[in-house]
Amino acid sequence: MALGSAVLLGLYDVTKKLALSKNSVLNVLLAATALSTLFCSPVLVTQPGTWMDHLSLVMKAVLVTASWVSGMVGLKMLPITIVSTLKASRPFLVVVFSIILFGERLNLWQWGGVVLALIAVVMLAGVSNAEGIRFSRNKGIWAMALSILAGVASALYDKFIIQGMEPFFMQGWSNFYITLLLCLCVLFKKRHDGEAFKKLQPDWMLLAIAVLITAADALYFLSLKQDGALLSVISLARRSSVIVTFAVGAIFFKEKNIKGKAAALSVLMCGIVLLLIGSL
Repeated sequence: MALGSAVLLGLYDVTKKLALSKNSVLNVLLAATALSTLFCSPVLVTQPGTWMDHLSLVMKAVLVTASWVSGMVGLKMLPITIVSTLKASRPFLVVVFSIILFGERLNLWQWGGVVLALIAVVMLAGVSNAEGIRFSRNKGIWAMALSILAGVASALYDKFIIQGMEPFFMQGWSNFYITLLLCLCVLFKKRHDGEAFKKLQPDWMLLAIAVLITAADALYFLSLKQDGALLSVISLARRSSVIVTFAVGAIFFKEKNIKGKAAALSVLMCGIVLLLIGSL
């Protein structure tokens, strides 16, 4: 289920990149999340939940919204091949905090995977410098860093609250609260920017984004709910989505320095393979 979610996430990132050519970051996120909430609407009616559940999901929505908005800003400013590989490094922070917070233990295979992934990130930084993208100065890199940190916090929080909730309840109501937060962001931007605010342009990519993220999240929450599921391993398996995103960036977007980025991605994928072998 985690690997299936990864394939859908890869396609989801591609459709977001394409959608940004017609609409702003906030408009894309709001339209896609609102559609996803509509898909999950039966859950909102049949599973009301407790006020404590809803408080937990509001906190999750804040983390997800921060991660999505900053991630979309980074996606708009950076080549998709760099963004995809950077996002793949997120689970390794999850690994570290999973060990600290949940007492998860990794074997030698899995630790080998972690080391290879860290090497891959260093390799990617070198390739990015060749394109004039300096990790310490580029605004897109800083936006991605914020997205990754907020995403890590969200993943850790998922592991904490999922035990007391049904996966589809968590998905449906989370989307609802994220939609509300994005509405507030759009209204604030409209009031702040005035005439510069861009209205939503019709685009079928928005529907594609909603379908892909709904299916990807459903598989993710179901995998996380399984007995004995390790958050560290699920997160790493899910981030193999970079294979799909990277391939599209290389073939269709004609981006630069593909060989160097492919080498970093290959090292990263070897790390993920070691983690999966260690989990068998």
